Amino acid sequence: MIYTITANPSIDYVIQLNQLTTGQVNRVKSDVKLPGGKGINVSRILAALDLPSTALGFIGGFTGDFIQQQLNNELVDCQFTQVPADTRINVKIKDAVEETEINGQGPAIPTAAVDVLKAQLNQLKPGDIVFMSGSLPPNLPASFYKDLVPLIHERQAEFVIDTTGQALLDTLADRPLVIKPNHHELAELFNTTFADHQAIIAAGRQLLTKGAQHVLVSMAGAGALLITPEHAYLGGTPKGTVINSVGAGDSMIAGFVGTFSQHHDALAAFKTSLACGSATAFSEDLATTAKINDLLPHIEITQID
Repeated sequence: MIYTITANPSIDYVIQLNQLTTGQVNRVKSDVKLPGGKGINVSRILAALDLPSTALGFIGGFTGDFIQQQLNNELVDCQFTQVPADTRINVKIKDAVEETEINGQGPAIPTAAVDVLKAQLNQLKPGDIVFMSGSLPPNLPASFYKDLVPLIHERQAEFVIDTTGQALLDTLADRPLVIKPNHHELAELFNTTFADHQAIIAAGRQLLTKGAQHVLVSMAGAGALLITPEHAYLGGTPKGTVINSVGAGDSMIAGFVGTFSQHHDALAAFKTSLACGSATAFSEDLATTAKINDLLPHIEITQID
């Protein structure tokens, strides 16, 4: 089973305008309300792949009820911990020129609610995978996700934390199942720039030696790399019109983790991850089953090392 933990979910209220003019009344052309949060995105993509997951985290109020109902509609098993205050709303305003985001802080999480979530990890079984990612409510420590890793390891389960910078480096000794920096984030880790794929591969292998089990490096329109101790593989990006980059990274990692959990085949998992990431990029919301299946036959992977 795959478990996702989203400590600070949101309703993403996406508004489309012809033009945003501050200080005046603006008329909305279209709008949509979506359940948001990186762990929730992973659960939604897993549902599109017809793979079960259990969504954990903290929700509260009428906004939390909306998120739970939307996920139930997508057949995601929700075992959220209720908190007294409302789950946040993030507003994303898009006009013809740019996108503006106004993100809520999120509710304070009582200690008792944290204890409930930690107790939920007792249901883990050997081989289960826990995905943790996304922003944290203001009163939780920056180490919140990493502090859960010993509880996960006690149950002989695997974990994934989708993070960057020093926080990513701090997880490596705990042997995350996969890490997914983009090529810019990877370069920042080593305070360098990359001249070619071989330089990226060399840096990725350093992360493997530090403990990561698999390294995925996304490179936007240039595709992605899967780096293993023995080989490196380049996955191309299928043809399509990029509509929305939000959630594409979550979709990639969901595709990899979900497929790997079924077959322990890293190459098959890489192919699915590329299809999921591209399908989301080519969609207004996250990828659908149909869009993923349409793209899968067009994913090309080449061993380059």
